[in-house]
Amino acid sequence: MIGLGNMGTPMALNLLAAFPHSLSVTARSRDRAAAVLSAGASWVDTPADVAEASDVVVLMVPDLPQVDELLFGDRGMAETPATCVVVVCSSVSPTGIRATDDRLRQQTEGRMRIVDAPVSGGTEGAAAGTLSIMVGGTEADVNIALPLLSACGTPVHLGPLGSGDIAKACNQLIVAATMAAISEASVIAERSGLDLDALLTLLQGGYAGSRVLETKKDRLVERDYSPTGAARYMVKDLSFAHAAAVETATAAPILDALRGQFDGLVAAGLGDDDLAVIHRYIRDPEQPR
Repeated sequence: MIGLGNMGTPMALNLLAAFPHSLSVTARSRDRAAAVLSAGASWVDTPADVAEASDVVVLMVPDLPQVDELLFGDRGMAETPATCVVVVCSSVSPTGIRATDDRLRQQTEGRMRIVDAPVSGGTEGAAAGTLSIMVGGTEADVNIALPLLSACGTPVHLGPLGSGDIAKACNQLIVAATMAAISEASVIAERSGLDLDALLTLLQGGYAGSRVLETKKDRLVERDYSPTGAARYMVKDLSFAHAAAVETATAAPILDALRGQFDGLVAAGLGDDDLAVIHRYIRDPEQPR
């Protein structure tokens, strides 16, 4: 596995729990891998070494440029004669992942193939092993990856390569819309003198309840925007949803409005905070960080 951040580390620990002493990792420093090394992972020095040691390589990095660097950069995976399935759990462009797969198959004469498997459930789901995992790829390659993905949550094969990332774009549209709606409602309630904690607790028991409200309620009440995942990543995810809407000739006015909100949030210097920071942005959009 490569990509031992807030999501990757708990996923790696779940892999080790299911498959002890079977995980090879690399990172920019050993310190970043300390938790998984202590749990029984093996350290290797380069992405090429990971490929040589593995039948399946899981990547959890920010976006496609980082995936391409790991595959095709200096001491990248494609330099080796290894045969493996590369599972990209990052949220990336569906068309981009298909192009990367074509290049990888050509450079490795088909020895390496990609499965896209973006996840939803946040750091809480990653730690608990309850992620929703949206999978795209050939049936043969997905069948190789499924036992490992099952250690991290519930994987569902949705179609050919790129299907997972289309599903993740749809997921992010719903998450962004829900977070924005909760935040708007919270600002209205606060300015109307309501007890926000009491209100959101009440709403969670009705039709307005959601997983987003459950996990973000306390952050809104306490105005805690410390990051579990950076809000700026929503900009790229919504851009993938926009591309899919254009490709399918789908009018998406809610998506368009959300893109404007999150672009503005990032321009205001709030992009490195938690997704809940849209609450602050709605409350005072003219106040930069």
